[in-house]
Amino acid sequence: MEPTPCHTSILTGMMYVDEVLDGHECRCKREFRMETFVFRALIKLLRDRKLLQDGQMLIEKQVAMFLYSLAKNASNRTVQERFQQSSDTVSRYFHIVIKAITRLSAKIIMPPRLHMSQLIQSRTIFNHFFKFNYSLFFNIHDCIGAIDGTHVPITIAYEDQTPYRNRKHTLSHNVMLVCDFDYRFTYVIVGWEGSASDTTVLKSALDDGFTIPQGKYFLVDTGYANTSYFIASYRSMRYHVRDQGAANERPRNYKELFNLRHAQFRNHIEKLIDILKIQFLILKVVTYHAIDKQTNIVQVACIIHNFIVYHNDDAAWTANANLKIDPNDIVDVPDGDEEYGEDVERLNNQRQAGNE
Repeated sequence: MEPTPCHTSILTGMMYVDEVLDGHECRCKREFRMETFVFRALIKLLRDRKLLQDGQMLIEKQVAMFLYSLAKNASNRTVQERFQQSSDTVSRYFHIVIKAITRLSAKIIMPPRLHMSQLIQSRTIFNHFFKFNYSLFFNIHDCIGAIDGTHVPITIAYEDQTPYRNRKHTLSHNVMLVCDFDYRFTYVIVGWEGSASDTTVLKSALDDGFTIPQGKYFLVDTGYANTSYFIASYRSMRYHVRDQGAANERPRNYKELFNLRHAQFRNHIEKLIDILKIQFLILKVVTYHAIDKQTNIVQVACIIHNFIVYHNDDAAWTANANLKIDPNDIVDVPDGDEEYGEDVERLNNQRQAGNE
């Protein structure tokens, strides 16, 4: 039989990309999750560093196809039609671009600044809670960020599924995310099985080079051990901001007041995770890429988010964006552990100092 061309639209893939980039600014944010000037800056960075090359397909189109896939959770077939390319071409460039952007990790996901957060300095209600001078254990303590775990759906062969089954009985990998208070990710660890506890993932990060400078600490929720480097809230007390709001009353004692300020401050990481998952809808659903690519997608999403923030683009607009996927496709996964399981001996030994 004579082969019949399938992708014969008059609007070629590159014409579509040009139309979006030259059109209304909302189109680029909607289709590629960033403003036009940020998209062009990303292309320039990838081209200047020779991480991607113009060949049969321009870098602009390569990156546009990739971002479209992440933003819309677009299937290979959908991307074929949108960009007028074959299935093999779409798949090949997805892997090329994800590899290229991953190599930007060290440049874009950087440790937090060590000076006092501008948020603490500008809001006096936090000063008494997150800047301490305890001579017994510490000198000056500065809060430099927040940590939380979240789960991302995963597809894996049947014989390998057991460790990836989380407490909600769905398949996921456990991701640890660290952020500063300017809504930037400062550390990301991906790929841990869904059955692994948040503290186990944190221990892995510590073994893999994640360090906390002397005299600094991160805010964590009750799924982590309360130590001198990871400060959690008081247990058995109202904790979350919405709990305080629902009670419609002022904190009754210093523990509730501390928990309220802790929740208001640590809420940065929760909000950032929500933004990331709406910004890149692929993080909410099952995908069918190779297992290593499924975990790399999370890291790349964090890199792109930071790149947007570094260019003063406001990624928070996605928090109010409408989901463009079938709600039935969204996989129910845990947000993180609800309480510390005492499963890491090293952190157990530090809990008394944290409680003090």
